[in-house]
Amino acid sequence: MHSRRDGQLPRAIVTRMHPGCSAMTDTTGTLRNRREAVVREHMESENRHEFDATIATFARPRYEIIPTGEIFDGKAAVRGYFAASLAAFPDRRNELRALHHADDAVIVEFDLLGTHLGPLRGVPPTGKAFRCPMTAFLVFESNRIICERAYFDSATILREARERTGPKMHRLLRRC
Repeated sequence: MHSRRDGQLPRAIVTRMHPGCSAMTDTTGTLRNRREAVVREHMESENRHEFDATIATFARPRYEIIPTGEIFDGKAAVRGYFAASLAAFPDRRNELRALHHADDAVIVEFDLLGTHLGPLRGVPPTGKAFRCPMTAFLVFESNRIICERAYFDSATILREARERTGPKMHRLLRRC
């Protein structure tokens, strides 16, 4: 599924309850709907590059990027993460694949896409596009996100880097 040009995510996405979860009552169903709306706004605002709106979906902004070991905790750190990401990939966006619901999280499957048009940790821009399948756990406290924990296969990025870039990018990615 693709994001629309206006940054909105398609509405035809089917949400599923994680296998093994018990049936939800009306109360938890309502909470589930509120959380899904928050996640959709979170993802859509990232696509629009309206990061103040993204930050507003958090009780306290926190991103944990598991493959790199990076943690961005607090508004200033998260704004820095967005600024660096946008400088390197000005067209960065996500394409939502599926949402799964758990007791304290919404698990999001998506592709992260972009074109390397700016420096990334000392690596000059390659001009190459990428697509990386990702999973993120958006952990909730009530109806506000308290952490986005992102997982991706760094081998996917390495494989694309080998096809598209030189040895400097290979050294950078080996540190992941």
